[in-house]
Formats: sequence, C-alpha cells, structure tokens
Amino acid sequence: MRGAAAVLRHEFISLGGVVERNWYLVKRYVWWELAFFFWTAANTLTIVFIAKGVEAGGGKVDINRLTTILLIGAVIWSYLGIVFEILIETVAWERWEGTIEYTFMAPLRRSIHLLGTGVFAILYGLVRATIVFVAISAFFGLHMPKANFVTALVLLAVASVSFVGIGMMTAVLPLISPEKGTQFGYVGQGLMLVVSGVYYPVSVLPDPMQWIAKISPATYALRGMRSAILDGAGMSAVWGDIWPMIVIGVVSVPLGIWVFRRGEIHAKKHGKLKRSG
Repeated sequence: MRGAAAVLRHEFISLGGVVERNWYLVKRYVWWELAFFFWTAANTLTIVFIAKGVEAGGGKVDINRLTTILLIGAVIWSYLGIVFEILIETVAWERWEGTIEYTFMAPLRRSIHLLGTGVFAILYGLVRATIVFVAISAFFGLHMPKANFVTALVLLAVASVSFVGIGMMTAVLPLISPEKGTQFGYVGQGLMLVVSGVYYPVSVLPDPMQWIAKISPATYALRGMRSAILDGAGMSAVWGDIWPMIVIGVVSVPLGIWVFRRGEIHAKKHGKLKRSG
C-alpha cells in the first residue's frame, strides 16, 4: 500500500513539475504572450463585429443574441487554439531550446509529460479565455440574464479532456516531420473549425460534414455552452452534449498517448528527434 502511494506521489510531483516548467517558459516570453493575447482579443472583436455588420446592412436579428453566439464561438475557438498550440509545439519548442534530448531522457513517463503539458494548456487557456470573454462582453455591453455559467464551465471542463487527447495526436506530427509537422498540426485545427459550428449552426453543413462534426468535441461544447449561457440550460438539459464528449475523451487520451509514443519511437529510430528542419 505504501509502495503504491509512493508511486502515485511521484507521478503527481512529476506532473506538477511539467506544469511548473511550462509556466516558467511563459514567464520567460511574457511580452510575446501579451502580444499574442492582444491578437486574440482583436481577432475575437473582428468576429463579433459581424453581428453589428448584419444590423448595419439592414438585417433584422436579435443583435444581443447573435453577438453572444459569435462571442462564445470566438472564445471557445481561441481556447481550443491555445490548447492545441501548446501541445503541438511541445516538440518544436524543445527543439528550439535545444533541450529535447534531455527532456525525453528524463525519468518521466511520456504519459505524465503529455498530461502535464495538457493540464497547463487547460489552465492557461481558461485564464486567457475568461479574460477575453469578460472584456469583450463589457465592450459590447452584452446582457446575459439567463446565463448558467456553472453548467458552461462543466461543459468546458469535460470538453478540455477531449481537446487534450486530440492535441496529443497532433503533437506527434513535428516528431515524424520536423520540417512541416507543426504547420500540418494547424491544418487539423482548421478542419475542426470548419465542421464544429464555431460561427454557424452545424445544420447548415452538407450531410457528410455533419457526420464528421459528430466526432468533434467542439461541436458538443459549443452547442451546450450556447444553451447554458443564452437559455440558462442546466446539467440535465445538456447531458446529450456531455456524454459524447466523455466518450471522445475516454478514447482520445489513451489513443493520443499511444500515437505519440509510436511517433517518438519512429523519430528515434530514424534520427529525427533533434533535427530542426
């Protein structure tokens, strides 16, 4: 019993070390992080102003509702982007710093390494997304009298597990292709943007794309969060969006760890681990 407790304690310390290490990297480049934060805010404003453009063009819509719908889409997309970016650049950043071999030789399970990076990505992404959401809501003077933010946070927490699992799979791309792997990871992110209903209902997509949307956790996260924030939906009302994300998370996290491990073996075997392209 004590042995199991000691092992568990070691794993938690290791996971905390990975989170702390990523925090130090953010602090090291804090001015760049601040610049990218303002870029995220500007990009979100660009999307949300579409609602004002519809009104200015003579369209008759509920501007407050449409603005909130677009804001939720833009914020969730920026959150997903941060999680993916941190996981995709796990390898690229290590190569750039010249520490990839030391990191991969550390007495640390690869699963703990990836999960620690994922936990940091979630925490960091939540802070940024919350600040953007509050700031843009205040900027437009949005009213959300029915908003159920507790349900929205639960949905985002469940979705985050799936995002990390999929992010782990894309993180393998820079390992097997040092030259263009990182860029191709963003292609996968863009495909998720198209099918998940970030800025429009999934129902407007062609049938084949709607089928693809069913395996994207962002589809369920966006639909559930919009119901919670716009209509005050509770946990029971959005359960139909929660359970698919749980299933996707249960499958994607172990699969992501396995895929990354296979990519690591391939990179070591073919001498791609330290290559910078």
